[in-house]
Amino acid sequence: MLRWMTAGESHGPALIATIEGFPSGVEITTDDLRAGLARRRLGYGRGARQKFEADEATILAGVRHGVTTGAPIAIRIGNSEWPKWETVMSADPVDPRDLLIDAGTGDEREIARNRPLTRPRPGHADLPGMLSYDLAEARPVLERASARETAARVALGVLAQALLTQVGAIRLVSHVVAVGSQRATSRVLPTPLDEQALCEASMRTLDAADNERFEAAVDEAKRAGDTIGGVVEVIAYDVPVGLGSHVTARERLDARIAGALMSIQSVKGVEIGDGFAQAALPGSAAHDEIMRGKDGHLVRTSNHAGGIEGGTSNGAPVVARAAFKPISTVPYALRSVDLATGEEAVGLHQRSDTCQVVPGALICEAEVALVLADALFEHAGGRSVTEMRRNLAAYLHRVGERA
Repeated sequence: MLRWMTAGESHGPALIATIEGFPSGVEITTDDLRAGLARRRLGYGRGARQKFEADEATILAGVRHGVTTGAPIAIRIGNSEWPKWETVMSADPVDPRDLLIDAGTGDEREIARNRPLTRPRPGHADLPGMLSYDLAEARPVLERASARETAARVALGVLAQALLTQVGAIRLVSHVVAVGSQRATSRVLPTPLDEQALCEASMRTLDAADNERFEAAVDEAKRAGDTIGGVVEVIAYDVPVGLGSHVTARERLDARIAGALMSIQSVKGVEIGDGFAQAALPGSAAHDEIMRGKDGHLVRTSNHAGGIEGGTSNGAPVVARAAFKPISTVPYALRSVDLATGEEAVGLHQRSDTCQVVPGALICEAEVALVLADALFEHAGGRSVTEMRRNLAAYLHRVGERA
């Protein structure tokens, strides 16, 4: 079993990502992590924060000379803006007088960073977090609940994708399929070979007309002082049949993917394959018929199931989509209550993007990669890449005999 977790706050000194159970022999470098984190910073509709806040990735443990050792892996993602936040985010006590200094930027919409944040923002974790953890202000909540934490998840996703590719030649790709009410018109599914073109497209889509409409939707939201969400899709190619299981609820691959995607900040809906559209089809049209291909192998006539049946991968590409709500921090502040005074107020303002769906696609890709890597490890586990390859090859040989 692979086990991973992240630690750290949005404006803390660093984010930390750890994973244990990872086999030896996976080739990975700091440059691979940097490239993965750079992809997360792309996209139309990003805020000013992306221009000055850099991701400083460092591998602390578990990798030697570009190869994993089998020991737990630890990654540090430093915050280049930490000097500005040392006082308000200090782990040790500070002089209360230091927190009275106005450390803001002069923007009336932005709360000075040293002041207590007592006006929770609708749509964020602020209010339930303050109440459930008995906190006087929202700073400890929003710092951990922030989507900045996903940088650590993306770093872990780079490791997971390296394992998937080097053990089973499994590769993933992600793209944007909707922004607000604008849905993609192209039915061409991208492949991993399209990654460069997707990174070069401002809205992470291969269709120029879709890209233009998506940009226009973001522009309209920004002009209105608002934010906008959308839907992203992750596709995993060459996933072998048999990952996951029908035996127990916790082993079901679709449930694990859905849970991983729902754990991402702002995600409010998940579907596998045709999901909700499949619910509107008659049974005779909703399922993927099984046939013999020209080479004698079993093939499917469609992929409505998104590559998963009965909680188990069926050999077709695994397809998952996630719906991102509009970012909750809107320039047009929403009504709230100041918990310090009990009086009506407007929610506090923190810098944010207008649209997060492009980085959202990469974050979803990382989460799906982690789930698939864990499922692959369960099925073909070993302490080294060589052992995992041998186990997987033996299993696939038997599958080939039967299918």
